[in-house]
Amino acid sequence: MIVRLALGTSLAWLIATEAVGHVQPFFAPVAAALTIAAGIGQRRSVVVELVVGVSVGILAGEVLITSIGRGPWQIALVVLLAVSAASMLGLKGMALMQSTTSAVLIAAVLPAAATGNPAVARFIDALIGGVVGLVMTAVVPTNPLRDLDREIQSVLRGLASILDEVAESMRLEDAGVAWTALQEARALQPTLDGLASTSSSATEVSRISPLRWSQREHVRLYTSTVHDIDNAVRDARVLARRVTSMLRHGEAAPEGMDESVDALADAVRIFGGDLQEYERFDEAKDKLVGAALAATEALSGSGTLNASAVVAQIRSLAADLLFASGWNAADVDKWLQLDD
Repeated sequence: MIVRLALGTSLAWLIATEAVGHVQPFFAPVAAALTIAAGIGQRRSVVVELVVGVSVGILAGEVLITSIGRGPWQIALVVLLAVSAASMLGLKGMALMQSTTSAVLIAAVLPAAATGNPAVARFIDALIGGVVGLVMTAVVPTNPLRDLDREIQSVLRGLASILDEVAESMRLEDAGVAWTALQEARALQPTLDGLASTSSSATEVSRISPLRWSQREHVRLYTSTVHDIDNAVRDARVLARRVTSMLRHGEAAPEGMDESVDALADAVRIFGGDLQEYERFDEAKDKLVGAALAATEALSGSGTLNASAVVAQIRSLAADLLFASGWNAADVDKWLQLDD
């Protein structure tokens, strides 16, 4: 990121000054930095938003400032009109912000050294910076596999820890431990959101960077697991909530159910360790199938509604992790005898 920002901003300035002839192309390096820093699989849309947003802001600023001059109330009026125009055009996020900042720059900075039409010059600067940002992403790419693995491992470590606590709460018959696991599962959501963003960015890098084309298939296999891992964490939240309810009502977990959750936690750790090879999931699959079947066997005919719900969540969690390991619905149905 440091190299991309340093080279990208410098290159954008160089192109705008030497190739295009702009005297003060301050927005070219700014646009390059914004595009490079986007980094969540949205760089191409960021370039479009930059150009559109800057154009709206520049138009509002130039039209008014040439008539009313510069000052505090002029800035307020220009920003008011620029944001209103951008909103009516349906712009939001980056585009809306760039409309505002461009209007402020026009109103606050006198382009005394500028040549030609300032509005056109700044529009071109935004385009130059955006394109340079895209080029730098391709020429100096991050390692998408490293980024994905780091994020996925963080989620899997959290999931395994949550399952450990759920199993321990069953052994101790302590609803408080399961409740703590539930809070930790909920707190894992920002990490999951970050994983989704990293997955999108890694896919983009593997597609646009020739240096990373050889990793495209491996990246695809990584990203294909993200949805199933997200589902597994959601299942863990429901599992922790069900166990909390069961223990809070004085119901002991059926014998052996804690061991099935322990097996889930072990499978998650094995899955994480084998992920870089992406084909060596046999041990993890065996543990997941065993955990689901053991939980079902632990539920006696007189099992309570809460206990039945816990078993259902154990089986659902095992199924989602089996999907993440590469199994399809037919494989899961065959081994777990699931209805869906």
